[in-house]
Amino acid sequence: MAAENPSESSSRVFLYALSTCSHCKDVKKFLDGRNIEYESVEVDLLKVDERKRVLEQVKQYNSRVTFPTTVIGSQVIIGNKKDKLEAALEKVTDGQ
Repeated sequence: MAAENPSESSSRVFLYALSTCSHCKDVKKFLDGRNIEYESVEVDLLKVDERKRVLEQVKQYNSRVTFPTTVIGSQVIIGNKKDKLEAALEKVTDGQ
């Protein structure tokens, strides 16, 4: 499965995650619970070459390359920060 760069994606919400990360799972539950359409990639499950490419994408948004990294429109939320996720989602759904 090839991971798209959020800037090339049709989705307004993109999540970089790890399959074993409880914070990443919480962000997915948060988005699912609000019926938010999003794309995600579990970086640790990618093959080596694809993983390297995707980690470079993550680095564009989050120089520390930590997870979860969520891109909502032009905003980047690092970690499981529901208040920031909610605020960014409101801006996207309001068409800003």
